[in-house]
Amino acid sequence: MRGDRAAVRPALPLLLWLPLLWPRAGALRPGELFPHGPARGDRLLRDGDDESSGAVELARPLRFYGARVRRLYVGTNGIISTQDFPRETQYVDDGFPTDFPAIAPFLADVDTSQGRGRVLFREDTSPEVLALAARYVRTGFPRAAHFAPTHAFLATWAQVGAYEEAARGAPPSGERNTFQAVLASDESDTYALFLYPAGGLQFFGTRPKESYNVQLELPARVGFCRGEATGLKGEAPYFSLTSTEQSVKNLYQHSNLGVPGVWAFHIGSTSPLDNVRPAAAGGGLSAAQTPAPPGQPFSHVAALESDDAEDDLDYYDGNEEEVEYPPGDPEEAAKGHSSVDVPLHVEADPGPLGGGGSPLDSDLASPLPHPTPSGGPFYPATESATLDPQTEEGRPVGETDASDAKGPTESSEQLETGGLAPPGTEGHPPAPPREGPAPHPETRSLQPHPAAGTPPSGLDVPPHRPVLDHHPPLGHGRQVVGVEDDIGSNTEVFTYNAGKETCEHNHGRCSRHAFCTDYATGFCCHCQSRFYGNGQQCLPEGAPHRVNGKVSGHLRVGPTPVHFTDVDLHAYIVSNDGRAYMAISHIPQPAARALLPLTPIGGLFGWLFALEKPGWTNGFSLTGAAFTHDMEVTFHPGGERLLVTQTAEGLDPENYLSIRTHIRGQAPYIPANLTVHVAPYKELYHYADSAVTSASSRDYALAAGAVNQTRSYRVLQNITFQACRHAPRPRAAPAVQQLSVDRVFAWYAEDEGVLRFALTSLVGPAGGDSEPTPVNPCYDGSHACAMTARCRPGAGVDYSCECAPGYQGDGRSCADVNECATGFHRCGPNAMCVNLPGSYRCECRPGYEFADDGHTCRVVAPPPSPCEDGSHSCAPGQAQCIPRGGGAFSCACLPGYSGDGHQCSEPTPRPRTVCERWRETLLELYGGAPGDDQYVPQCDEWGHFTPLQCHGRSDFCWCVDRDGREVPGTRSQPGTTPACVPTVAPPTVRPTPRPDVTPPPVGTYLLYAQGQQIGHLPLNGTRLQKDAARTLLSLHGSIVVGIDYDCRERMVYWTDVAGRTISRASLEPGAEPETIISSGLMSPEGLAIDHVRRTMYWTDSGLDKIERARLDGSERKALFHTDLVNPRAIAVDPIRGNLYWTDWNREAPKIETSSLEGENRRILVNKDIGLPNGLTFDAFSKLLCWADAGTKRLECTLPDGAGRRVIQSSLNYPFSLVSYAGHFYHTDWRRDGVISVDRDSGQFTDEYLPEQRSHLYGITAVHPYCPAGRK
Repeated sequence: MRGDRAAVRPALPLLLWLPLLWPRAGALRPGELFPHGPARGDRLLRDGDDESSGAVELARPLRFYGARVRRLYVGTNGIISTQDFPRETQYVDDGFPTDFPAIAPFLADVDTSQGRGRVLFREDTSPEVLALAARYVRTGFPRAAHFAPTHAFLATWAQVGAYEEAARGAPPSGERNTFQAVLASDESDTYALFLYPAGGLQFFGTRPKESYNVQLELPARVGFCRGEATGLKGEAPYFSLTSTEQSVKNLYQHSNLGVPGVWAFHIGSTSPLDNVRPAAAGGGLSAAQTPAPPGQPFSHVAALESDDAEDDLDYYDGNEEEVEYPPGDPEEAAKGHSSVDVPLHVEADPGPLGGGGSPLDSDLASPLPHPTPSGGPFYPATESATLDPQTEEGRPVGETDASDAKGPTESSEQLETGGLAPPGTEGHPPAPPREGPAPHPETRSLQPHPAAGTPPSGLDVPPHRPVLDHHPPLGHGRQVVGVEDDIGSNTEVFTYNAGKETCEHNHGRCSRHAFCTDYATGFCCHCQSRFYGNGQQCLPEGAPHRVNGKVSGHLRVGPTPVHFTDVDLHAYIVSNDGRAYMAISHIPQPAARALLPLTPIGGLFGWLFALEKPGWTNGFSLTGAAFTHDMEVTFHPGGERLLVTQTAEGLDPENYLSIRTHIRGQAPYIPANLTVHVAPYKELYHYADSAVTSASSRDYALAAGAVNQTRSYRVLQNITFQACRHAPRPRAAPAVQQLSVDRVFAWYAEDEGVLRFALTSLVGPAGGDSEPTPVNPCYDGSHACAMTARCRPGAGVDYSCECAPGYQGDGRSCADVNECATGFHRCGPNAMCVNLPGSYRCECRPGYEFADDGHTCRVVAPPPSPCEDGSHSCAPGQAQCIPRGGGAFSCACLPGYSGDGHQCSEPTPRPRTVCERWRETLLELYGGAPGDDQYVPQCDEWGHFTPLQCHGRSDFCWCVDRDGREVPGTRSQPGTTPACVPTVAPPTVRPTPRPDVTPPPVGTYLLYAQGQQIGHLPLNGTRLQKDAARTLLSLHGSIVVGIDYDCRERMVYWTDVAGRTISRASLEPGAEPETIISSGLMSPEGLAIDHVRRTMYWTDSGLDKIERARLDGSERKALFHTDLVNPRAIAVDPIRGNLYWTDWNREAPKIETSSLEGENRRILVNKDIGLPNGLTFDAFSKLLCWADAGTKRLECTLPDGAGRRVIQSSLNYPFSLVSYAGHFYHTDWRRDGVISVDRDSGQFTDEYLPEQRSHLYGITAVHPYCPAGRK
């Protein structure tokens, strides 16, 4: 290989590393990180759970998006920012993006306390570091071939651990992570490098602190966020690389540079940069890797993205084994909001329709991105997924001989490095170059062919643009194949050492309604008769189908920007007559009306589940439930351009297709007085091995009375999927099919806020209009078959009806077959069968897990005992290991030692503190008897300065900090006690809040507890009047938790865990708080008022009690003091005489009930709950409802526990809950606000975030009258 001309430019230190740039197929080694450590000038971040470096002033500014950044902040939790971090709880356990600017190589709850790793950072201008960074950048960004950074910022997380809560008997985890972020800049551009060495990631996510016991782990977030949104999260540009645990594992297994573990991104520029742009998949670092030995397949990229000449380039061999992409979410891989869990898909770009065009830079966003869907593990993206609209002929991919990939084997002698060289770059002979011109690896847009002319063959590519291999490299002799189960919701990856994959060991990878067939190069799945799909997912013919999903949009309607995030999409398909109905809920009115002409959004479901003429297939038969539909729409005459991406994410356990839709761009404004009419139309679809394309024009009419306007748009569609490449091509597979769409309806229901589409679709041959009439009823949907039956055409207009699999009847009337009751299922003896409409599923019994076939269940092996096998972490010779069962254990120090059992030491006397030494010195000076006016420091039992210090026995006192320094402004005059005494109010702050109640106006409103105050939030109907919110009562030195209202005497009651009291105050003007219970409390939390019996009930989580008393505090009685661990919320039903409470005991959370006298105590709910914080009884609906911070659900049940249902399943971290007028209002610790939820729809309807950002606790509703019964 010729030397890289760029490599001779750097200073001499880099030349010393050139021997280390020899190629190899392995991943990044720990020693190949950028050099780091105190010896390199690194600064160390303080050890801890939530530490920040403070502002690191940069010698030279860098660019982040379009901003000029002069300082950076490095945080413990795997994150860098351009501003100081908020509290950890506001972002570390939340989704991505963050609310602030973020560069996140591994955002998770990291904890470096107690010596668990360290975080290092520095700015660097050394030639060797800058040269190495430049090398990486030039590899991934061809247009940055002359990038020469002037400075770099490095942050290294070395052997850091995850936050862990101490559990009884559980040793601390030994899992540690090492990763690195490098920001390299010149005068105009900044690039980020994320490096994850092999073995460097041992944990892939962390458990949220606020729901640690629920056993849910939040995968680490990796990506970038500009963080300038002031409204809802997600409006500012961001780029996300991970969303699942598997995608986090891919960080060190894959790359967008070709070196597993190394990732590069263009993150800032003086030129316009709408969003972060990732490097192209494949580049010089991987192209130079040594080919595999003969007989072992090896996959490498097509071009060396450095300064080497074009005749040194390697090309892709179509006969080589391919590798599945890591699972990804390509929903938002374009401008504004990107989320890709995979190296970006590199494909040939034919340029704009109808003309030429120079290739785009690899880091420019394509208008039609094509990340490979994460569905088919043994269905990798095939070579022919790229079609050129300007070329009718081409060389079939796969003409190249497999021997072309062979070359010299890797040198047996590898030089080890202490950390600089990127693995696999140069200095080793390349594989023999293939014939042909150089490819264009930097382009990646897949365009449909023009409407006119003969479409190219599915196997043809233009001869001047060979298809590139864009898969990450593998080690020699190692193949990776992905697998997906029959419900299509998860992706697994497994490895093997030699030989092809066969059905013998992989039949369970197919749908249970499919059979497996071995071929020469591998195996494929095929749906059984009476089912259709791609073999991985199979649906019964004739049965109706449902689609659920989310829609997000960032578009401009006329001059108005409109944004919406994750609104609901639902579709229902009557497959036996090709009808599809689709609805998008809660979409803003301007966007909904602008999208009315855009029937292709719903037309996707028409293509997927269209009626089929004999010999023709609908879309689902090809794609299954994993594909990406990209659509580009250009409106005429205004030229507005809209981009739509629809990503299928598999089938859920109910066999419903899940799909995400993202819309961006510009659409013409359609006034509310105009109606939209779309005429029937026909589209031609062109088919290749793993891509379907279509280009067409569509007319639509805008009508207002007798006035009609006709407008049009041009739509280009690409559908990419993963086809099984092992099966032979069908002999008569049609290259072109026609989709006929009839009965098209599009309307916007203003009162419901729902955009609806309906259409009927039929797929058949191009020019199918010439067939004779009359049409068979099976083809036009006029048959009389049941909705769950298949129509089978006969001669002429004759037909018959046949119930779909899973149903039985005469075809005109079909009923569900209960496979579980009839025994027609494959669930094993230790599995439970659950019947579904037209199907069933198997669930293992407790103590069992699924075997490899997915149907039988085997006993879960008991975990080994660490105390017996010696794997415990107790201090050897100083502690004993105590088994706790289930693989858990605890450690206890032996007599004579002290410590936590993991570390024990002989007890030593505590050294004297500063306060104690100073006190002894002064006492000695005073002769042991100080005068009344002489100062002697006051120390507490631990030797710390007490907050209050005085001159002897005088009244001249002041407050001190923990180091004994006087707090300015606290020195008191005689007769005045300083504010540092815990029993007095804090120092006066101007303006002084009134110590009495500021009465709210008459009406309905919410009262919420927020630390030292009670807030007032009025309601207008059920809407939050946020502008009228204010403080009702200020309570310095308190922490108000529980709160409730007595509607008869207009009194508010609350519990105070700091003061250990229960108090009340009238809502009359000038009323002052009154403490009614001040003894016998430890941690009073939940509070409920019975306005009928004039009684109050409360929980005490410190004493583990539930008590009651009269509203004046008299006649106090403990109702329950056993079988309680962490009682929190409490609610009362005065009419029926029932009491309800929650206990978030981490071992066994539950909701209990009893009579108001404490009789008939029983557990109401103890299944599928985690942290039931909030509880309310709705007297109008007679429902008991709770908010669970563990399961994130808001649920309701009848008072006897029957009829349980989920209202909302995407809560953040609810604390307290109250119901009013068909709505729920809850306080949320993640948002630090009040959030409302509609009881019927389950939708979030409003949110109030107080200006003072701190946790909100209890909440209650105040009515102008007494309801029949309430919280």
